[in-house]
Amino acid sequence: AQEECDTCHGSGAKPGTQPKTCPTCGGAGQVRIQQGFFSIQQTCPKCHGSGRIIPEPCTSCGGAGRVKRNKTLEVKIPAGIDDGMRLRHGGHGEPGVNGGPAGDLYVEIHIKPHAVFQRDGDDLHCEMPISFSTAALGGEIEIPTLDGAAKIRIPAETQSGKIFRLRGKGIKNVRSHAPGDLMVHVVVETPVKLTDRQKELLREFEEIASGNAERHNPKAKSWMDKVKDFFGA
Repeated sequence: AQEECDTCHGSGAKPGTQPKTCPTCGGAGQVRIQQGFFSIQQTCPKCHGSGRIIPEPCTSCGGAGRVKRNKTLEVKIPAGIDDGMRLRHGGHGEPGVNGGPAGDLYVEIHIKPHAVFQRDGDDLHCEMPISFSTAALGGEIEIPTLDGAAKIRIPAETQSGKIFRLRGKGIKNVRSHAPGDLMVHVVVETPVKLTDRQKELLREFEEIASGNAERHNPKAKSWMDKVKDFFGA
């Protein structure tokens, strides 16, 4: 970034000398040129609109009044800020030419993807895998939130894709400070790497369940009936 030159303190003039009023425009920064019947006003070619000239430029900055330096600033991030929002820091931008006031610094925020949560405005979403037995029999699971772990009760016969809403566990709005919600998407995980005994129990369970499919698997039974009707079976 550009910073004010320490040698000339932003004036652009060699120490001990001063910028002078531009003799071409008289300090106005603009000159008028007569072209036939027309009078045209344009930027002074001598001082480039500044109204001043520097007879003896500063050797450190070449008369610009500013030099390029690396600078690190601390930026305070308010709670709830979202992707694409900008923070304004008055007076931390580029310094003006020949001692002019500094501009402003605008910091544009880009939020990195999170390993657990996906953001939707002030709401958060997360996917929570649960076991087949917990989904069928019900139970209590521990889920992560921004404030630490929380527990939710899983009712018996919970289906994969069920969404549980935890109110006030989302992101605090950057203006109103009212928090959003945390949406927990339950995913029933199919067990893997089963032992022979586990496989035997599951086969036994499947045999019992298939004997009364309409009661134990109503969605699957209804879907199969629709398929049969579609093909005219």
